[in-house]
Amino acid sequence: MSGLYSMDKKEFDKTLDLTKIKPYGDTMNDGKVQLSFTLPLPNDPKAEEAAKQLAKKMGFEEPNVAYAKALDKEFTFFVVYGNTVHSVDVTNIKVHVVETEVMDMHQTNDFIKENIGRKIVIIGASTGTDAHTVGIDAIMNMKGYAGHYGLERYEMIEAYNLGSQVANEDFIAKAKELKADVLLVSQTVTQKNVHIQNLTELVELLEAEGLREKVILVAGGPRISHELAKELGYDAGFGPGKYADDVASFAVTEIAKKMKK
Repeated sequence: MSGLYSMDKKEFDKTLDLTKIKPYGDTMNDGKVQLSFTLPLPNDPKAEEAAKQLAKKMGFEEPNVAYAKALDKEFTFFVVYGNTVHSVDVTNIKVHVVETEVMDMHQTNDFIKENIGRKIVIIGASTGTDAHTVGIDAIMNMKGYAGHYGLERYEMIEAYNLGSQVANEDFIAKAKELKADVLLVSQTVTQKNVHIQNLTELVELLEAEGLREKVILVAGGPRISHELAKELGYDAGFGPGKYADDVASFAVTEIAKKMKK
């Protein structure tokens, strides 16, 4: 058994220099990394050498092309192994995350009854030209996703899923009509940062209508982070691996805070 596996956690933690963390492969901090990419070159020795040189410029020592596959006559897909020369200082990393304690559906319903005293209204949509509904459906639809019930199943939430390709103006009009407490915006399409433009436009329109401070505004999607959402003027952002539980817990907690002000 190697030394890494034979020592207990306390001993292991003492050996760790958190100011110089590298990827782990065979031994601690050996920097072993696997990366894949495609080059616009035919699959031949010259292309393989190009892949190695590119890996070196990316900060990898002793790169090795483990796999090369021609996609067609002019493009080749590579899998390259190497040892990165770079490290990170974990002690200086600050992560912006939603810090609300996550409640399940029953706990959220009880929280609303005890702290808000009425049903809350949540509307959600994939706005702009985004035609994807998987994300917003996972949060809103009654069946939910991966064992997490969607907001439509919550007793104390009136949830309205507006679907996809909803113009920001129409989204706001519906929010006014339903007197929504919470607006959920899903963005999946991110080419040329179109999601940034669309999310920014929504905030600007809400501010122009005098509604921004009256609602809880939440963004979600595969490239959405809490930090990005806050920068764009949202109250929270939820990326991959988040469910209706996370969104509902944050929303109702924020509503309760506003009521106490």
